[in-house]
Amino acid sequence: MNPLMDVAGLQARLADNRRTVLLDVRWALGDPHGYRHYLQEHLPGAVFVDLGTELAAPAAPGRGRHPLPPEGEFQESARRWGINDGDFVVAYDDSGSMAAARVWWMLRHAGLAEVYLLDGGLAAWRAAGLPVEAGSVVPEAGNVRLTDGRMPVLDAGAAAGWPDSGLLLDARAGERYRGEVEPVDPRAGHIPGAISAPTSENVDANGRFLPQEALRRRFESLGIRDGVQVAVYCGSGVTAAHEVAALELAGFPAALYPGSFSEWSGNPDLPVATGPEPGGIGGPSTGNTESGKGSVAL
Repeated sequence: MNPLMDVAGLQARLADNRRTVLLDVRWALGDPHGYRHYLQEHLPGAVFVDLGTELAAPAAPGRGRHPLPPEGEFQESARRWGINDGDFVVAYDDSGSMAAARVWWMLRHAGLAEVYLLDGGLAAWRAAGLPVEAGSVVPEAGNVRLTDGRMPVLDAGAAAGWPDSGLLLDARAGERYRGEVEPVDPRAGHIPGAISAPTSENVDANGRFLPQEALRRRFESLGIRDGVQVAVYCGSGVTAAHEVAALELAGFPAALYPGSFSEWSGNPDLPVATGPEPGGIGGPSTGNTESGKGSVAL
C-alpha cells in the first residue's frame, strides 16, 4: 500500500468536498512550540495533534521516552480529532513527515485503513501556492473504534534476537548509531547486530520521500530482499515509523520496536554496541560492545 498522498491529490479531494480528516503533527526534537506554529498557519481545516501528550504516554523507566499510549486513551484522542469509522485521514508536519509518521503508524496499527502522509508536508503545500489559515480548529467529536495489533511490533527481547534471523535497522543519525554523541538517551551506541539506516536518507532536500525505485535500491543496498524479515527502531519510536512508511513504499513490510533505543539503553542489563559495525554480525565480538557499566560484554 502506498502510504503517501501528494499535494495535487489532496487538493483535488478537498475541492470535491470528499470527507477528509487533516491532522497537523507539528513536532521536532528540541522544539516544544508545535502548537504555536500550528496557530500561526496550517492547512485549512487541519486539527492539531500533540505528539507528546496524545501520541505517547509519559516517559517511564523501562518503557522509553515516548511509550505508546493505552488503547482507550488513543481512541479518545482520535475521536477528539473528529475521526469516524472508515474516514480518510491525511497527516502532515513541517519536518519531512518525521513526526506525522507517528500518527500514520498508530492509526494504521489501530485498524484505520485509509491513512496517508502528505508528501512534503506543509512546505509542499506552501510551495504549490495553496492557502493556509491561522487559529485553532475544533471539530465535532468522531465515533471511530480503534483496536491494537494491525501492524507488526516487537519488544526488547525480540529486538535482541532479531539480527539472528532478519535485519534490524537503526533509523537514527549515523553519529548516534556509532556512539559518537547521545543527546537524550542513557547510553550511546546501538543495539548489537543493528544496521545503520538513517531516516534522513529516505527524503530529498525538500522533505519529500524519494521515489519508490530509489528507496528500494537504498534498502536493497542494506541487504533487504523480499522474504527477509525487517524491523526498525530509532530513539523513541517516532522517526522509526517514518522508516516503516519508507519501507512500505519500497515494497518491504517492517515491524516497529516502539520502545526503541531509549528503552533499550535504559536497561543496564542489555548490551550496547559502538562504532560503525553492527557488532556480533560480521563485526568484532569484543571491543565494540559495551554493557551499561562500561565493561566489555560479549
